Amino acid sequence: MILKGFEDLKEFLSKPRNIVIVGHRNPDGDAMGSTLALSHYFSKKGHQPTVVVPNEYPDFLHWLPGSDATYRFDWQNSQAQKAIKNSDIIFLLDFNALHRVGTDMQNSLEKYENDFAMIDHHQQPDDVKYMYSDTEICSTCQMVYQFIEMNNDLDLIDTAIATCLYTGIMTDTGSFRFRSTTSKTHRIIADLIDKGAQNDKIHNNVYDANSYGRLLLLGQALSNLQILPEYKTAFITLTEAEKKKFDFQKGDTEGVVNYALSLKDIIFAAIFIEDTEQQIIKISFRSKGKFSVNKFARTYFNGGGHDNAAGGRFDGSMEEVTENFKSLLPKYIEELNSSYEA
Repeated sequence: MILKGFEDLKEFLSKPRNIVIVGHRNPDGDAMGSTLALSHYFSKKGHQPTVVVPNEYPDFLHWLPGSDATYRFDWQNSQAQKAIKNSDIIFLLDFNALHRVGTDMQNSLEKYENDFAMIDHHQQPDDVKYMYSDTEICSTCQMVYQFIEMNNDLDLIDTAIATCLYTGIMTDTGSFRFRSTTSKTHRIIADLIDKGAQNDKIHNNVYDANSYGRLLLLGQALSNLQILPEYKTAFITLTEAEKKKFDFQKGDTEGVVNYALSLKDIIFAAIFIEDTEQQIIKISFRSKGKFSVNKFARTYFNGGGHDNAAGGRFDGSMEEVTENFKSLLPKYIEELNSSYEA
């Protein structure tokens, strides 16, 4: 764990401040849950917080308390830029490096003259003045809970904060099934339920709000599934044409890679998604046991994340990225076979 400048940060926040809270590009449940929860908390402490995210986030997260007051940098640029300019400090949540917000927003943040505070659980964070980093914690939402706890303010957690934090912990732990879900995580979840988080409603809002197109897209993805049993590996592809065919919306591919990982005897899973807007192939990796997809993504696909969940990108065609991916697997055959018995 890295806890840098915490006492100085507490002193800085002892007076009302204008605070901007930023999540990463393509925000997920943990990014939106943590930024919104921290915003609600700072409001109760007398600050003026504003949440700014780089771009659109999935429709199944728009119900979160405070979502309607969030600025999108790509769409509400003037409002976002004004909030950044007028802020006394910027909190960076659920990402470890400024490039994770996208080029345009990164350029703006790099010109920022005041200080940054980071709360994040990804490996190899950028150096900022104030930092709370812990790669052992399952989600940034759990870290926000613990940040509030370190400030002796757990009594300030209300239904809105509890709902946002529960959502992020639930989504980043795969509904509490990943190895990073500890007994402490469950104790925090219990406290959040006691403080007003309606676990059944939150689960329904996130996982049971599929569009017809999203289910058809899932069917297409599963039909594209390829299995490489000798490497205990499976991967899925989705082209831009396939996405358009089923009216793709932001968030529709969330969690699809886990279907590949759910196969018996599979240790390593990937999904390759064509993105013509960014002119890249977006990649998500998942693994079981000791095989580090973080190292794999960093080494070969300009990415990173956690040991068992990471992302990356590839500049080229779908055929090129899948052939490249398959060509790398022989190097890891022993590691994959010894990760643990699936």
